[in-house]
Amino acid sequence: MLPWRRLLRPLAVLALTTAALVAPTTPAAQAASAPGSGWNNWSCRPTAAHPRPVVLVHGTLGNSVDNWLGFAPYLVNRGYCVYSLDYGQLPGVPFFHGLGPIEKSAAQLDAFVTKVLAATGAAKTDIVGHSQGGMMPRHYLKFLGGAAKVNALVGFAPDNHGTTLSGLTRLLPYFPGAEDLISSATPGLADQITGSAFITRLNEGGDTVPGVKYTVIATRYDEVVTPYRSGFLDGPNVRNVVLQDLCALDISEHVTIALTDRIAWHEALNALDPTHAERTTCASVFE
Repeated sequence: MLPWRRLLRPLAVLALTTAALVAPTTPAAQAASAPGSGWNNWSCRPTAAHPRPVVLVHGTLGNSVDNWLGFAPYLVNRGYCVYSLDYGQLPGVPFFHGLGPIEKSAAQLDAFVTKVLAATGAAKTDIVGHSQGGMMPRHYLKFLGGAAKVNALVGFAPDNHGTTLSGLTRLLPYFPGAEDLISSATPGLADQITGSAFITRLNEGGDTVPGVKYTVIATRYDEVVTPYRSGFLDGPNVRNVVLQDLCALDISEHVTIALTDRIAWHEALNALDPTHAERTTCASVFE
């Protein structure tokens, strides 16, 4: 097997695992995000209890529906206006997004947040992202003026400082042309490699920007963002959480932390509404 294929194999596994864990994008699944039925309801108006709409940002190989079939209704049922977008699309690649250049993806997020704020009348939004979706918004906050429009950023297993994919990316320099191949075919993957030009620029001068609250929820069993603590941020208004410190029995890995893990969801809920936060434990799975 060629080395670059070995590099991409964990991401292929991620895609297959996602497909197995959630329903495909069928008409029924699409209806779940249709106006009036839950999230992406453009007539929703934030309440005094939840004054900011929540924007959900999927991960690499995800999309605006499948990534959030569990968490979006979880928020809607608790009174939030919730919206999700597709970004990073490549021509001829349906359903599996987040593969385009991350700078362009951040511009898509910028346009989407502007649309959400205009529709809801809110002054700011909160963003919750999974994997790349927890990291990419930091480019929007830092370079595209997003800090003025965002109150909080919550990341499920974000790759804030890139990933080695369990060390596989360290093989790239030994195989001429491999990194160029990945960069040209799937620039969104290349941007996420530890030490890439994108990751270096993103973190130069500090991980955070003033005025935004940051929460990172990581899992020790992450097989995609490696090492898992590379997702942690340094700076003011930052809370870094290891899922297993909240519940030692939790075995969620990179995909399930966002798709099915109600303990992680509960901690994200605390970040969205810290005034009414309740301690997250193993029992949070029943809430």
